[in-house]
Amino acid sequence: MIVKSKKIRDSARGENCTLRLDGCLPGNDTVVLCHAPGTGMKGTGLKVPDIFAFYGCYHCHSVVDGRAKGEWTYKDIVRAMAETQMKFIEKGLMVIK
Repeated sequence: MIVKSKKIRDSARGENCTLRLDGCLPGNDTVVLCHAPGTGMKGTGLKVPDIFAFYGCYHCHSVVDGRAKGEWTYKDIVRAMAETQMKFIEKGLMVIK
């Protein structure tokens, strides 16, 4: 199943980074929706579903994607993803029935 949502992606605008690694950028100008690594749901032409994502600043996103030096753990990713999913629920982007 492909879960791709412009509303979810756009929801990162104006949010703070939920990953907050060492070197996290202050403010919210560079925050985007970052897809969680390690889900086993990506491949050639496929991206991780938008619901398995977190709000990340340019620095934190770069560290997770390997473009910048830094350390992260899956515990960091799960925490950030949980915080972000709660924001999805608050914004009505994710509904639990």
